[in-house]
Amino acid sequence: MGELLLELQSEEIPARMQQRAAEDLARLVLDGLKKAGLAVEGHEAYVTPRRLALVVKGLPRSQPDLKEEKKGPRVGSPDAAVQGFLRSAGLASLDLCEKRDTGKGEFWFAVVEKKGTATTAVLETILPDALAALPWPKSMRWGSNALRWVRPLHSILCVFEGQVVPFRFGHLTAGDETCGHRFMAPERFAVRDAADYLRRLRAAYVEPDFALRRAAVLKDAEHAAGNEGLVLVDDPGLADEVTGLVEQPVVLLGAIPQDYMAVPREVLTTTMRAHQKYFALNTQDGALAPRFVIVANTLTNDGGKQVIAGNERVLNARLSDAKFFWDQDRKTTLESRLPALKDIVFHAKLGTVAQKVERVERLAYEIATSTGADAQQARRAAHLAKADLVSGLVGEFPELQGIMGRYYALHDGEPAAVAGAIAQHYAPQGPGDRCPSEPVAVAVALADKIDTLAGFFAIDEKPTGSKDPYALRRAALGVIRLVIENKLSLPLRPLFRSALSLQVVQAAPNKDGSSRDPVEELLQFFVDRLKVHLREQGVRHDLLAAVFAKGGDDDIVRVLAKVEALGRFLMEEDGGNLLVAYRRANNIVRAEMKKTPELTLGEVDGKLITVEEERLLVAALAEFGRAATGKTQDEADFRHYLATLARLRQPVDAFFERVTVNADDAAIRRNRLSLLSAVAGSMDRIAEFSQIEG
Repeated sequence: MGELLLELQSEEIPARMQQRAAEDLARLVLDGLKKAGLAVEGHEAYVTPRRLALVVKGLPRSQPDLKEEKKGPRVGSPDAAVQGFLRSAGLASLDLCEKRDTGKGEFWFAVVEKKGTATTAVLETILPDALAALPWPKSMRWGSNALRWVRPLHSILCVFEGQVVPFRFGHLTAGDETCGHRFMAPERFAVRDAADYLRRLRAAYVEPDFALRRAAVLKDAEHAAGNEGLVLVDDPGLADEVTGLVEQPVVLLGAIPQDYMAVPREVLTTTMRAHQKYFALNTQDGALAPRFVIVANTLTNDGGKQVIAGNERVLNARLSDAKFFWDQDRKTTLESRLPALKDIVFHAKLGTVAQKVERVERLAYEIATSTGADAQQARRAAHLAKADLVSGLVGEFPELQGIMGRYYALHDGEPAAVAGAIAQHYAPQGPGDRCPSEPVAVAVALADKIDTLAGFFAIDEKPTGSKDPYALRRAALGVIRLVIENKLSLPLRPLFRSALSLQVVQAAPNKDGSSRDPVEELLQFFVDRLKVHLREQGVRHDLLAAVFAKGGDDDIVRVLAKVEALGRFLMEEDGGNLLVAYRRANNIVRAEMKKTPELTLGEVDGKLITVEEERLLVAALAEFGRAATGKTQDEADFRHYLATLARLRQPVDAFFERVTVNADDAAIRRNRLSLLSAVAGSMDRIAEFSQIEG
């Protein structure tokens, strides 16, 4: 068994692409080896800003030998048939074949042994194909080379069992050399195997293992912060990105001038994180400290003093700009910024941001009662929610929209609930984002998302397949989370109808000219998103489909309560047996209707009842009908309906045990089929039991 070492060295690979590229390289190479019949014992992938590497362990020295048998003509066949068989098998004469009795006579068999190809030769074919198939999100050409790669490719190292695999890829031929850190150890050196490669790279100031490099970044940053009595702000995304920017992490601490500490924390951390890739530090009591962590890529003779000074100059310049915008923005109230929203187009068919604000105000006022919010505060928060879009700081840092609106609202003397709602009205923006819980914030967040959804459904710009350019799935999931996590009783149909009535356009017809109902389309879209969300939470989607199939109920919280009650009912013995009986009844009725299409079923005729179990089932259905009348909407009524339904279990079991449905008398048979249809219909009053799986 041998070991394959492959490395591709290039200019800096974007940090966001590195780990995926390492995974894709391993997958493509291993798939190629598998197709070639070469099994492996394991592999390790490495990635730095300037190199992708793969080590494959336990690779055979050659493909396995193959033994192929080929059946030929019957013994005694004409010479032409025999010669054709020999040519197809690549044999010179029948002396190289075997006679075998197959039970149907004697036949010639050719046994051809094919010696496995050396692994080195196989690799020379597999590796160029794997590299060419590497799916970079973006790639480029450079110079006069036809080769495409994420960044200019400098060299390829490929060694199998200590020997070079000299395959060509573009303008490059693989060798056994690499080099260390670009500045601290640029000299090239040859390697024998993976252990030699890793040892010499680390000696040359390169840590090729992404996980080890990331751990070193965090360990050194936490140590440096601890020495100053500070705490590193946890930021996994930044840790990943910084790890992808350095081959040899060197952690240093910089300082923020005290003048800038009056600027909101979010502005400081966004400037450090998004633009400079610095880690923020907290004091022991959780306040932002006037220090930051730099992760450099080079050791310097002065202990990093020049690096720190240079980074401080850059950060200070950015913070100076941020402080200027912060000071200037507070000279103008949010209210006074609203006219400028008339100049910002939300969507060509849906009007301006100012028009969207008017719609969201009215929706937030309507929703406020359901969230327990002060309706006037909800309207005020919606009125001001988008005003910070035309502020200087949000123009410089778009990711701070909403957040800066809160600061400006508080500065203007707005109530805390209004300011908080402005900050949170975009949330939640993803499955990991925190969901607002304050009543005013919930009302405005719901109104903003529902207005967006209603608008794009009105103009028939719905998501299709994997395309969702306006993030409508995310908006729908946000509404679902806001409703569920805050346990809101919020019927969706009237809310969608209100939102659609406020749009600047009427609902567009289907492309074929036919009319459509965007309210029902939007509700179905929510049902589909709710199924996906609940499936991820472990809730049975078939129970959800069974409850929703009845229509009418558009209250998500109430529907979920029904789903939960239905699930508990079916887990009980009576519920499980009734489901079996329902399927049996439905199957019998469907089979008879298919056999006799003209058959019509109606009310059960008491005069045609001939068996006691029929009479008992009819009586049980009548009693059930009286007990369950109207018990289909509220959660408590729904549970009562299920409990009443459970009483049918015994008479239904007795009916199937003692009554022959397909009686010889056609009238009696039709009457019994009508009785079974009544059983299924009673169960289907609250949920479509045919939707339930298992």
